[in-house]
Amino acid sequence: MVTRRELHDGTAPELVPYRTMKAQHDHLGGGVFVAEGDKVVHRLIDSGLGLRSVLAPPRAADALEARLRAAGRAADLFVAPRAVLEGFTGFPIYQGILALGEVPVPASWAELLAAGSPGRRLITALDGLTGAENVGAVIRNASALGARGVLLGPTTAHPYLRRAVRSSMGTVFTQPYDRTDDLPGRLRRLRDAGVTVVAAHPGAMARSIHRLEVRRDLCVVFGAEGEGLSAEVLDACDEGVSIPMDAGVDSLNVAAASAVVFSEIRRRRLEDG
Repeated sequence: MVTRRELHDGTAPELVPYRTMKAQHDHLGGGVFVAEGDKVVHRLIDSGLGLRSVLAPPRAADALEARLRAAGRAADLFVAPRAVLEGFTGFPIYQGILALGEVPVPASWAELLAAGSPGRRLITALDGLTGAENVGAVIRNASALGARGVLLGPTTAHPYLRRAVRSSMGTVFTQPYDRTDDLPGRLRRLRDAGVTVVAAHPGAMARSIHRLEVRRDLCVVFGAEGEGLSAEVLDACDEGVSIPMDAGVDSLNVAAASAVVFSEIRRRRLEDG
């Protein structure tokens, strides 16, 4: 059931997770995350992930309560003045809402492999992406362009950090994910399962993304802008692809690069039927 409570300021103990929402890593340690914005919160409600509470300004409360009840959600609905929410976020909002969700457990190996149709699987792997916004943006691109399942190396930002969730626009809720201390080992395990592991990396081993054979299960590995993929990760890949660019530009932001790569794979697969 939905329990509604009117609050007049931000001092209530129930609002501690919202008051400390900028302490993202502390929240992860407690197994929770804060979702920001109407679209992200609505996607969280629809996702089936654990939902503990929602915080909304008065003008949005009635519609939000009806949405929660229609979805059969059991959660606390806290209603507070808009200034309270703005104090937590640190920027002006109009009809924005916040929610406290529960971080899902990582996907099992079987769940990761089952994300997608055999022969057309498209998995994302991330090596050394420390920026949560970049992680979220890559996940948003993956979700929009047909990639399912995310494998993250040990130094990659967690996909349920607040900024990653916000940057993904809530699409992270539909992506099974796993984190590993041994990304090269996991990539080799994918290869053993029949998945071709492709490094998105310019270099001698790379071919144009336009020449990649897409009629097979794929895992595309993206690295940080500066360092790129580690030598160990590159060694675990079957082949590499690059994005043809004009002279003088040697790379794109990882979010932009992932959009190009995923879009090209999707286009070619749609053409092949």
